[in-house]
Amino acid sequence: EMDAENRVVLNVGGIRHETYKATLKKIPATRLSRLTEALGNYDHILNEYFFDRHPGVFAQVLNYYRTGKLHYPTDVCGPLFEEELEFWGLDSNQVEPCCWMTYTAHRDTQETLAVLDRLDLDIDKPNDEEVARKFGFEEDFHSGNLSWWQKVKPKLWSLFDEPYSSRSAKVIGIISVFFICVSILSFCLKTHPNMRVPEISNRTVQLADNTTAWTLDKTATKAHQAFFYIECICNTWFTFEIFIRFISAPNKFAFLKASTNMIDFIATVSFYVDICLQEFASHLENADILEFFSIIRIMRLFKLTRHSSGLKILIQTFRASAKELTLLVFFLVLGIVIFASLVYYAERIQANPHNDFNSIPLGLWWALVTMTTVGYGDMVPKTYVGMFVGALCALAGVLTIALPVPVIVSNFAMYYSHTQARAKLPKKRRRIGPAEHIRMGPAPPGAKRSQGPNAMNRGP
Repeated sequence: EMDAENRVVLNVGGIRHETYKATLKKIPATRLSRLTEALGNYDHILNEYFFDRHPGVFAQVLNYYRTGKLHYPTDVCGPLFEEELEFWGLDSNQVEPCCWMTYTAHRDTQETLAVLDRLDLDIDKPNDEEVARKFGFEEDFHSGNLSWWQKVKPKLWSLFDEPYSSRSAKVIGIISVFFICVSILSFCLKTHPNMRVPEISNRTVQLADNTTAWTLDKTATKAHQAFFYIECICNTWFTFEIFIRFISAPNKFAFLKASTNMIDFIATVSFYVDICLQEFASHLENADILEFFSIIRIMRLFKLTRHSSGLKILIQTFRASAKELTLLVFFLVLGIVIFASLVYYAERIQANPHNDFNSIPLGLWWALVTMTTVGYGDMVPKTYVGMFVGALCALAGVLTIALPVPVIVSNFAMYYSHTQARAKLPKKRRRIGPAEHIRMGPAPPGAKRSQGPNAMNRGP
């Protein structure tokens, strides 16, 4: 009888568990340690407590009371496990080390999904209320007082910034990609010798018989005039596009802060600056150096990320792998300095009249080329000790570069797989209302217990 009085029956999700009251007192300040017959979920007829919770998780919870070790069930999603532990008043950080990696995997998944939400990879068209909330005129939308600009602004934005929102937006996106490709191609081709026109100057020379004559002299070459007109047409489109996107942006500050928009703005401005420099500074010496700043236009290739989710994922992969890439650079720099010093002194041990390593800074270049397995062959060790150092340098480079690569590949596979899974998810989900919970506190004095709620929770 004493043993029966010390036992307690817990019905969790229709599965009955039986244990000792002393077992539930092992972890104080939890829901199970405060069980009394005055609770509303206690059934006097069946002499048991009923909880409409997940029975599989409760098996691990009860085992935690018995053994003091909390293990994570692999057939349960992480957020559900956390919710159940919170309900029972337990700390999720008490999960055993053997289950910690499996248990915290859902947190990495949630972080990945949050990143994908920020990347805006969804191609679903939002409804009018979501559009009004995004552009900050939700009150005018509900009152029906939208102005013509409030109606046109979201359409302009989706037309020029969301290529997958409509057919017209796809056409605008194709035009934008076309001009980007033409501009980059023009930028590259105008440097080809066959695409340049010589600049001829008429120069007067003094002959031996004190007579003068004129001669034609080739002073320099410049790009064909056709490339200038191509650049004008392309940059006219880029100027028009960035102006429309700016005036129709939901948040002007966020628009200007975006890296791709900054590149687009600087590249467009550099074209007009280049025209002014050619007009007013072309007579200066070394004026060709000014053309170096036009290389910023090649950065327009990053604008293609707006039209490709794969490029967005690739850039995000490098962001997520920043720690591994930093570690790679650190070990590379460390190896370069060490092997450059070693090969400098190794080449001086033996007689070496054709020594390529006259200083450690020259050895830094050789170590970099060797560790990255490029091997130009412009500098090579010629002594046996130097060859041995070169072999160690090549092996260290292969191992150093190979170590962080699996992490980067894993991050890319994680983002890509979640992107594919999100694309296949049904967009309209059924909403389930909150359940009506029974009173879990002690019954007021004189109140009559009802078995109705217990019968409802248990089901048939």
